[in-house]
Amino acid sequence: MENKTTDILAEVAAYYSATLAAHGETPLGVDWNSEEGQKLRFGQLSKVIHDHEGVSVNDLGCGYGAFLDYMSSCYGSFAYTGCDVSADMIHAARKLNVHRTNARFVVAAEPPEFADFGIASGIFNVRLGFTDSEWREYLEATIGVLDRTSRRGFAFNCLTSYSDADKRRENLYYADPCALFDLCKKRFSRHVALLHDYGLYEFTILVRKVL
Repeated sequence: MENKTTDILAEVAAYYSATLAAHGETPLGVDWNSEEGQKLRFGQLSKVIHDHEGVSVNDLGCGYGAFLDYMSSCYGSFAYTGCDVSADMIHAARKLNVHRTNARFVVAAEPPEFADFGIASGIFNVRLGFTDSEWREYLEATIGVLDRTSRRGFAFNCLTSYSDADKRRENLYYADPCALFDLCKKRFSRHVALLHDYGLYEFTILVRKVL
């Protein structure tokens, strides 16, 4: 799987560098339809963060740093590390957030150190030309990364397998929310929440290690 993961990360990096070049530092630049939908997703993911002061967060697949903007509007003091496999995304994020002293951005497939919470928004959606089984294996391995690098909990989202057939795209991955809930419940924590009620063709899973 190691060689396959390297292939996946290389293609994902190229894909998002291309979307950034085409659309700039906007939701379209990270393959989201709208800013409204992006903020709605961030609201679901951030429910895993218990405190509004003094927490640290790893943002895996951070893009140009939109979740940092969201956190800055909703939280007090916090430390933020954004990671992305696209060097172009990290360059854009650093340029946009040069004034933020509580944030850093690194080109990496894994956070460089532990944080209280881990967030992954949209990184499991675009499977490109890989098979469902290859992508599922990569997805599970990456959830393991979130677990290993998060002390208090983590959250991620996926497109849902309950999406209408006529609205699906061939290059996207539609995950089974029940299967991933079961995986997280058995492997990572007894305290798992599945959010599938916020009006988008996706779901969010929250894994809390400490209540």
